[in-house]
Amino acid sequence: MALSPTPAQRRVVAAADPGTGRLRGTEAQLAGLVKRGLAFRHPRPPHDHFLTPAGHRIREAGGEPEIPVASAAASQDVSPAPASREVFAARVGGEPSVAGAAGDARLREVRGAWQGLLELRRMTHPDGSTDRPCAWERSHLVRAAALALEAAGHRPAGPDGGDEDGDGGGYRVRATPQPEAVAVHEPDGAALRACAETLERAGWQVGEHTEPRSRARYLLASPRKV
Repeated sequence: MALSPTPAQRRVVAAADPGTGRLRGTEAQLAGLVKRGLAFRHPRPPHDHFLTPAGHRIREAGGEPEIPVASAAASQDVSPAPASREVFAARVGGEPSVAGAAGDARLREVRGAWQGLLELRRMTHPDGSTDRPCAWERSHLVRAAALALEAAGHRPAGPDGGDEDGDGGGYRVRATPQPEAVAVHEPDGAALRACAETLERAGWQVGEHTEPRSRARYLLASPRKV
């Protein structure tokens, strides 16, 4: 389970620059945010810190107000948030049903995470481009592809193989033995092609293949490098 940010770290997140996600805080606070996956240290001087997609999601949610401050002691960087609060993760398909997973709040979270990821691309690519995946996506292939699909409105498969409405469809993103490649499964042919178009727009190279035994069609997607 990912570590939740402390109240002081949430205030640093809430005070981030709304356009760039640049952070200001003590070294301990910034290092703590990096450890929690909410910030990254820019590789080029002056090595400023910026929000990751998960950090943008917390900022969009309001940062500090989610944790009540009962006294002055709560303002110290020592009190962890409740352990049940986890960092945002896109749905890869097949997870157990979660209350509110398909509601408006979830949609806002997903869109906020996607905008944060685009900002992460801009800040980490030397040319400032946002049209191709960044290093974070290459090291989190399944989560990155799933975020692109969920942010575009595609529905993930439910735990029983159908989508959340019980229609028998929904995407599933899975790791593959191939380096820098994920497989995307979707039983509906039109929906599968729509997933391919979404991933291509998001900067992925996509090919459609057929499973030898089941003859089912699936996508093989890799982050585009140029």
